Amino acid sequence: MHNRVGFNRLGRKSSHRKALHRNMVTSLFKYERVKTTKAKALEIRRTAEKMVTRAKVDSVHNRRMVARMISDKAVLNKLFVEIAPRFVERPGGYTRVLKLGKRAGDAAEMVILEFVEGAEKAPEVEEPKKTAKKAASKKTEEKKAPANKTAAKKTAAKKAPAKKAAAKKAAAKKAPAKKAEAEKTEE
Repeated sequence: MHNRVGFNRLGRKSSHRKALHRNMVTSLFKYERVKTTKAKALEIRRTAEKMVTRAKVDSVHNRRMVARMISDKAVLNKLFVEIAPRFVERPGGYTRVLKLGKRAGDAAEMVILEFVEGAEKAPEVEEPKKTAKKAASKKTEEKKAPANKTAAKKTAAKKAPAKKAAAKKAAAKKAPAKKAEAEKTEE
């Protein structure tokens, strides 16, 4: 019978499975989405959700408990400072699994594991500054564009002699070989 099996062993030994969990959970918190197989995603999701629940209360004890799985201090800090505060009002279900279809090589079910609530948008006050910079940069790019075309022509002109030189070198290497063959036949 197959009763009361607590987790998927993923066809790995315990140390390998533990390392896989650590790496995948760290990647999920670092990039906020991970593309993986369905079996791995469902296992990692359990661990990640428990860690987010713990990170909602920022205490030394909770940081140490989460640090057992996440060794990267920057990712650990991101979890406690950026990710967990997004889910303060949510009692669970911090991640979602999006199906992608089957992988070409082995037909494994591929999914994207990501957080339900993405990063918050930047305030609107900063956007006009960016557009002003973009407009200024577009003007400078337009001025630079003609210069870039001439520069491209110059570099192309420089590359052409290099190709000719390479052809001459190849011919020079072949010439001594032909002379040596001619001398052997004469003897």
